[in-house]
Amino acid sequence: MSFISRIKEDLEAARAHDPAARGDLENFLSYSGLHAIWAHRLTHAMWQKEELKFPARLISQFARFLTGIEIHPGATIGKRFFIDHGMGVVIGETAEIGDDVMLYHGVTLGGRSLAKTKRHPTLEDRVVVGAGAKILGPITIGADSAVGANAVVVKDSPANSIITGIPATNRPRLANEHKPAVDPAEYIDPAMWI
Repeated sequence: MSFISRIKEDLEAARAHDPAARGDLENFLSYSGLHAIWAHRLTHAMWQKEELKFPARLISQFARFLTGIEIHPGATIGKRFFIDHGMGVVIGETAEIGDDVMLYHGVTLGGRSLAKTKRHPTLEDRVVVGAGAKILGPITIGADSAVGANAVVVKDSPANSIITGIPATNRPRLANEHKPAVDPAEYIDPAMWI
């Protein structure tokens, strides 16, 4: 996929995830979540070459300064990833994020170990994470799951789960809760599970 096609896809994702999105030009210029992911794509490509890791880290920190969103260049992020509002999001080096994932502000995908291994979480496709949630350690959040606002998640969760609380527990998602968050007409606010 070309660079321009990827940007168009990101702008479409912003429109699909955010009812407040008014137009592509405005979103292109003003959405810090989009700016952060675009900077990450550059730094992630640089991170693959040993001699470019240092400049990648510098660019990543500059993007953090501009957007308030810290994404380590080593993190692996899928297509149509969207960060709403953005400020305070931290994504660690070994985090893996699938396609069509959405995070709200203040989310941390962090580690619980100082070992140089996989120490950050994996979010499978179509996971939605509410504001302020902390997902810690090399755990997996299954596809089509939703993490409630301010939850602290330290254990794996299967697909189609609703995950809430401190420490978080999960339950199967009910049939009437299994609506794509990207459909504004069927929008589910993750805060409703608090």
